[in-house]
Amino acid sequence: MGKLEINKKQKKDALLESAFSLFTSKGIQKTSISDIVEKSGVAKGTFYLYFKDKYDIRNMLISHKASRLFHNADQALMDENIDNITERIIFLADHIINQLCENKVLLSFISKNLSWGIFKSALITPSDDSDINFYNIYQKLIYNAECQFKDPEIMVFMLIELISSTCYSSILYDEPVPIDKLKPYLFDSIRDIINRHKTEDNIIND
Repeated sequence: MGKLEINKKQKKDALLESAFSLFTSKGIQKTSISDIVEKSGVAKGTFYLYFKDKYDIRNMLISHKASRLFHNADQALMDENIDNITERIIFLADHIINQLCENKVLLSFISKNLSWGIFKSALITPSDDSDINFYNIYQKLIYNAECQFKDPEIMVFMLIELISSTCYSSILYDEPVPIDKLKPYLFDSIRDIINRHKTEDNIIND
């Protein structure tokens, strides 16, 4: 990477980190583009070289931050000897939940600004060369599974909605119970969703 590319990346990274800091402290609605560029020390015109508006940078932040969560979980999974796809998915979910327990600011940011459309677009189209394509990981899991599934995209949608909606209050407020007490119930529900998406032949053979 040449000096010009390094300089561009540094400016983009500064804008992303400044936006994340402001979004999580002031909220998106109360944060202006002027606030972001002032905090990052970057010219306002430079902002528009990388982003259309503050919602564009929000989406890119979701992509980047979520990518890191999935990347870390996927790397950890590689060190485990787990062949069953259900248990592999549960391992990934558990690892991501644990990361969010350690970074509640990130949990709050992602949960407040997430929709399925943004999430799918963010994870299928990484914002940076260092980010991963989550859907490639998921498709690899499905392809290498010991069984076949019907409607795998609906399955991952339901899993993500279940995990994100149930964990938010449990992690932040211990409601209705602390996350460690909730996990067994959550993982049983994940198993139920996965089993319901297995093809009939697989269900019969289980």
